Amino acid sequence: MKRLIFAAALLSAPAMAQDHGLPPDAEVMKALDAYPGVAAAGARLNAARATADMLRAGPHEFVLSGSVVRRDVEREGRFQEHDVSLLRTVRLPHKASLDRKAGALGVAVAHDQGEDAHHHAALLLAGLWYDWLLAGELVRGDAAAIATQDAALKAMQRRVQERDAAALDLDQAQAALSLAQAQHADSRAKLEKARATLAATFPDLTLAPEPPVLPTPQMPAADIHVLRDLVIERSHEVRAAEGEAARMGVLSRRAQADRVPDPTLGLRLFNERGGLEKGVGLSVSIPLGWEHRRAGAAKASAEASAASFEAAAVRREILATADADLADVETRFAAWASMRQSALSTDAAATRTARGYEMGAIDLADMLYARRQASDIRRAEVAARAEALRAVVKLLIDSHTIWSDAHDQEEERNPAAAR
Repeated sequence: MKRLIFAAALLSAPAMAQDHGLPPDAEVMKALDAYPGVAAAGARLNAARATADMLRAGPHEFVLSGSVVRRDVEREGRFQEHDVSLLRTVRLPHKASLDRKAGALGVAVAHDQGEDAHHHAALLLAGLWYDWLLAGELVRGDAAAIATQDAALKAMQRRVQERDAAALDLDQAQAALSLAQAQHADSRAKLEKARATLAATFPDLTLAPEPPVLPTPQMPAADIHVLRDLVIERSHEVRAAEGEAARMGVLSRRAQADRVPDPTLGLRLFNERGGLEKGVGLSVSIPLGWEHRRAGAAKASAEASAASFEAAAVRREILATADADLADVETRFAAWASMRQSALSTDAAATRTARGYEMGAIDLADMLYARRQASDIRRAEVAARAEALRAVVKLLIDSHTIWSDAHDQEEERNPAAAR
């Protein structure tokens, strides 16, 4: 049942991204692929493949050696002599098998690390994108507040000219407008900073002159508890850590096997005493000395143990991330819903206060305070809305429901494919 829900979520992934105000998937994937961290991970994958080829071939090669000697033998004369030797150290069969396994695991680990780099780049892009949208929404709200305060100031100026209001009221209206303008200028500075950061970090992403409207948060189409489980199941960071632990385990076994040294076999052809002596010989040599190899095996075993503990730590971190994502979605949505209701109430109160001021039942200070409170609550609602959007999109990215490639979907069907 979980898989059916997940499949439905995958089919609706592009729609999910659009529902949450995110840029088109094609643009996002292009920007992520061009991100330096992702490109570097791709280069490391190529390096891992080359390393696997090296391990498959083995470290030993043929060595050709020879010599030419001119010998002077007393009472016999001078002789031209030469010999040729062909040597090669032979890797024992079980060592070759371990090398191939280590190489394959290295490629799988590099692939998972590359996907994890893609994942972290996606989180970075989403965070910067919502910084831009949040700043834009605040700028628009502050601009509306300026328009309201400006209209109030002009009305107050007419009343002062008509001697229907005191100069103190005019000062208060001017102060309210100046405060709104200062807040708008601060929001505009944050908007420009957010846009510059996003554009510099992801230059391949097309940005409009002004950010889109910050949308209303929506719960994911899939069950958020299922998405929480998928954060763990599909974590490339966990796979990379566990793959590295497996690779280090293979290398430990390889180091243990290397305590039995590889023999070197040789073929020698020689011609001595000017051709009076000719021959063919075989040679075998085996290194003697165990202390260095024993210490190397102990070191590899300790490193394999450390890698296993590190993999367990990573799994715990991802478990904590999954639980935090789930809790964040639930609490951020609840906080935004409360803040939205508060914004509606303060807006209604500000409207009634303005009407009371027009009727003379409420003084200017109370009206300005009500407007200021409504403006602050609206800004808080925008911030809460952005946090709710961030929370749900982070859960979608961490569960690989959006901005994930086809390989992830293949591994969902066969998690052992890369192993």
